[in-house]
Amino acid sequence: MAKLQYYGTGRRKEAIARVRLVPGDGKIVINKRDIDQYFGGLEVLKLIVAQPLVATQTNGRFDVLVNVHGGGISGQAGAIRHGVARALLKVDGELRPILKKAGYLTRDPRMKERKKYGLKAARRAPQFSKR
Repeated sequence: MAKLQYYGTGRRKEAIARVRLVPGDGKIVINKRDIDQYFGGLEVLKLIVAQPLVATQTNGRFDVLVNVHGGGISGQAGAIRHGVARALLKVDGELRPILKKAGYLTRDPRMKERKKYGLKAARRAPQFSKR
């Protein structure tokens, strides 16, 4: 018996999240750990992850299983949100206008700027000294 699963890949900064939606009771598991354990006391990040589910009113229908790596926890939360939104599209294409209007389907293009030669960082110039 094949179990129904919906996949979505999300990216943000250096973080990449592979998201699976499985029919269930709304449990969110990230890297084999519960969301509360993974993000600790950072409630904002937990809300970010759940935003697509809340917007489409599907927060009790699916278990969210996530494998995420790279970047920091804030970037990972954004990547998970992107992946969940993409997976929800595969569940029901009718949800597209809701997710698109909220901006959950758009990949955030902002990345770290590279360091340039002659500078100490991307834009930081060496300290100026008159003598």
